[in-house]
Amino acid sequence: MPRYAPNKMPTEVKRRYFELIREGLSGSAAAARVGVSLSCGSLWFIDAGSVDFIDRPISPRYLTQDDRIEIADGLAAGEPVKVIAARIGKSYQSVYRELARNRRPDGRYQPWFAHGQAHQRRRRPRERRFAFDEALRNAVVQKLDKHWSPAQIKRWLRRRWPKRKCWHVCTETIYEAVYRGLITARDSRTLRTGRTYRRRRGRGRNREGAMKQSTNMRPISQRPAVVESRTRIGHWEGDLIIGSGQRSAIATLVERKSRLTILVPIRQGRTAQNVGDALIHAFTALPTALRGTLTWDQGNEMFHHERIERATGIRIYFADPHSPWQRGTNENTNGLLRQYFPKGTDLGLVTDERLREVTIELNDRPRACLNDRTPLQVMARWKRHLATS
Repeated sequence: MPRYAPNKMPTEVKRRYFELIREGLSGSAAAARVGVSLSCGSLWFIDAGSVDFIDRPISPRYLTQDDRIEIADGLAAGEPVKVIAARIGKSYQSVYRELARNRRPDGRYQPWFAHGQAHQRRRRPRERRFAFDEALRNAVVQKLDKHWSPAQIKRWLRRRWPKRKCWHVCTETIYEAVYRGLITARDSRTLRTGRTYRRRRGRGRNREGAMKQSTNMRPISQRPAVVESRTRIGHWEGDLIIGSGQRSAIATLVERKSRLTILVPIRQGRTAQNVGDALIHAFTALPTALRGTLTWDQGNEMFHHERIERATGIRIYFADPHSPWQRGTNENTNGLLRQYFPKGTDLGLVTDERLREVTIELNDRPRACLNDRTPLQVMARWKRHLATS
């Protein structure tokens, strides 16, 4: 038999051979069943490495044996990785990771060897890190008590202990530890979402109502380009978070560059008059240099926007209907605030002192978009620059 004859057999034959091996058949019996010689089957077995496991169904998010065969066939045909990834329904990054992790030592990608390597890596007999490392568990709990997110905690652990590699856990490891009860903070709402399990994204949203009474709204399309670039401080996004029964509200103001958050209580109902008075009071307390622009949703509570502009000097722009991404920073902040004020909370009962506490905690939290600086640090740097210029 020629030396490379085994590699000329159809893929289906090889697939069936390894399926029989994993079902418990001997190499000779599996070779006889698929109609190849014992030496041919032995060469396949040696090339694939360890295949002595039963291939059970796993989550569809992982690559299957058939996926790996498609990858190998595509590489042999000289196809681009992106084409192969599209055919098997995976991202091209996943295919690149697969090639980096599961190639043979000689650089070849052999699908059955790769499948065996993935199986061996998937077996995790060791104890979970948070189950036995009390010091790590306590460090994470302290940050969760301050309402840090798992992603922020992950980055903090790497900065604080760069050489303690065993503490460099990923975000999902922290989530899983919370869901499994291995981490328990003093607040029952340990995570911002308040969930006890993972939930798929993609919920539909429907925002009703627009400020139809006003004809002098300044649309976001007229907003200066410098606002979009986030190169200058003084440009804000705003909205209301609504309390129980639609009767109470808090205005949230977020500065686009520094992510500094200001919470403005709306007392005695969220009428246009009350919202206008509250925003005028909030903005007039700020330095003039910080009163650049304000981008708001098209809600009836901003009917007095021209009065607010006259009293504060700030220019107000309105996002397009049903376009929350145009105020993405504010939308994200409102999501963070729901950890402190869950839906159904009577916001009219929230004291000014409590609002100050939440504001300080939000502004003293490191942000990935700020290179893990806090909004307060960014604003302090801006003030120093302003004083020396």
